[in-house]
Amino acid sequence: MARKSLTDVVADDLLDRIVAGEFAPNSLVPGELELSSQHEVSRMTVREAMKTLVAQRILRVERGRGTFVNPLASWGSLNAVLRAVSEGEDHAVVAVQLIELRRMLETGACELAASRITDEDLEDMGQQLSKMKAAHEASDVPAFVASDLAFHDIILQASGNIFVSVLFDPLHRILESRRAETSQVPQIQSNAIAMHGAILTALSQRKPELARVAMDNHMAQTLDDLKSYVLRSQ
Repeated sequence: MARKSLTDVVADDLLDRIVAGEFAPNSLVPGELELSSQHEVSRMTVREAMKTLVAQRILRVERGRGTFVNPLASWGSLNAVLRAVSEGEDHAVVAVQLIELRRMLETGACELAASRITDEDLEDMGQQLSKMKAAHEASDVPAFVASDLAFHDIILQASGNIFVSVLFDPLHRILESRRAETSQVPQIQSNAIAMHGAILTALSQRKPELARVAMDNHMAQTLDDLKSYVLRSQ
């Protein structure tokens, strides 16, 4: 792994402090002199670190006033946003919004995959579904989550759209964490198995509209399960 530059170290540390809530949205961050003293680096290094965060729209410079933290919704870095939401406290809102995002992207990906998916892809999906069932019977949550994610990854790849995979790649870590939480509930696992079976059937028939509806039903069920079994108990 490449060693981080001093600029990256300073930028990452400041982002960590923002994510931790030390600097709230629209608050002023320390100036170059203070940060250079804290990190024992040159002001030029701090200036470059700040430019990095400004370019990602995490910070904004107001002439004559200083540098301020932008609201999360204004950030332009997906990785930074994921870092913030995965470590933040507003769990319920993040969990719901993540499913909303998946619903928008995965229903379209599934519709595309219906006309492009190969027999080998379908066989692989069938194997992942079998593994999900076996993991469910064995109460093996990590194995269930791994097969669940693999099932969806096959669909994303089968969509044939390179941007779909690129968009989902940064989401993998947070998706794995959220799935591990929801999959603790046996009934949620049972519902997921049934929905995955319906998706596989639709894709096997190579019917785009049927596939889109099957995935949309799965996302709707996932949201209902989240609200019924997870968020209600918190």
